[in-house]
Amino acid sequence: MKPDTMASSSMQPGITSRKRWMSVLAYAGSARLAEALARLAPPPSFEHVRPPEVGMVMVRGRADGNGGRFNLGEMTMTRCTVALPDGFIGHGYVTGRDKAHAELAAVFDALLQDPGRNPGLMDSVIIPLEREQLAARRAQNEKTAATRVNFFTMVRGED
Repeated sequence: MKPDTMASSSMQPGITSRKRWMSVLAYAGSARLAEALARLAPPPSFEHVRPPEVGMVMVRGRADGNGGRFNLGEMTMTRCTVALPDGFIGHGYVTGRDKAHAELAAVFDALLQDPGRNPGLMDSVIIPLEREQLAARRAQNEKTAATRVNFFTMVRGED
């Protein structure tokens, strides 16, 4: 994510913004989401439409990014769907087996769909998490760049 594409509080809940917050929620840890949920007063009530369940998904790849698709392998994934009393339905899909993470992501997805709650949650939860994730990615990229080796070919002279 580029800094100039960060979410703003004036953003209306739509496909682009939902895609962004779903990504942020999926990359955030369950501990960070639990902290954010604990700060909400009163905590939202919800019921499970689909309780958290662990499964496998096939990861597909492409040679050179534009070649034919191939099955790379399977990955563990956890999903959950919740419904709020006001009718908003949220989905959480996360890698791994963390059922609490999937449930929390689903709760926040449902809360963020409410136009009345969206601006406050974007400012207090999503944008700070997005910035943390961006900073962590930059730090990892800098660490990786420091160990980069540039290979080149030397031309040998002909005798």
